[in-house]
Amino acid sequence: MKTKVSDAKKAYRTQQWIAGIVLTLGGLLVAIPFIWMILSAFKPESEVLQLTPTLWPETFTTENFIYLFENMNFGVYLKNTIIVVLCSFVGLFFNAMAGYAFAKYKFKGRDKLFYLVLATMMIPGQVTMIPVYLILNQMGLTNTMAGVVLPGLVGAFSIFLFRQFMSTIPDELLEAARLDGASEFRVFMQLILPISKPIMAVQGILTFIAGWNSFLWPLIIANDESLYTLSVGLSLLKGQYGGNFALQMAGSTFMVVPIVIIFIIFQKHIIEGYTISGMK
Repeated sequence: MKTKVSDAKKAYRTQQWIAGIVLTLGGLLVAIPFIWMILSAFKPESEVLQLTPTLWPETFTTENFIYLFENMNFGVYLKNTIIVVLCSFVGLFFNAMAGYAFAKYKFKGRDKLFYLVLATMMIPGQVTMIPVYLILNQMGLTNTMAGVVLPGLVGAFSIFLFRQFMSTIPDELLEAARLDGASEFRVFMQLILPISKPIMAVQGILTFIAGWNSFLWPLIIANDESLYTLSVGLSLLKGQYGGNFALQMAGSTFMVVPIVIIFIIFQKHIIEGYTISGMK
């Protein structure tokens, strides 16, 4: 009997080792293009184009990044991207309030309204772009930072996640706070939000990634280059310096590395968030 158990454990460990090796090899294959891109960003153009390519830079240089900021307005693009990200976090607060209302308040038509919000998730964003553009044009917000930010301020998926999480908070806890004299806003700020830290962390990470990668809408709504984001600036870089591969590698690295770092640090929270939404 002991022999069978020991053999089963050995077989299980062997399977774990094989799975680990296969996953490691797969991970390296996926990571190689990113590693190549990052290392090429620190090479001069002549080294990138040499016939015998090298992985590690023989001549380490940061001139490509300096050129981006001195000649390609990447400083302006970075500022605009940070504004979009910060405004998205304001929208995150509104999404949390909407999720709390759907989870804890009983009002006429609540379920129908929530299903209507969910239905908007089924509509591709490209379908609504022209109507949204026309509305903002009537409001005089085209080619403004407000026009860039407003359409992405709230989202049905975020409201859905908040609602699913906050519906698990006991009603008795809210009633106790109200009996102690707390106002509804105070209950939300000092009770609901601290309890909702896990889903806030998830939503914060997803909001940052979405804001940092914003490309299509800023390209459509803004005609002035001073309103472009990093993603739009990167597409301009490809058009103007298509033959300068080192410069393109530097632009892509500057765009991708912050997202990769954020994902590596907070990947546990992202996976937990999707698990929470899937279990409800």
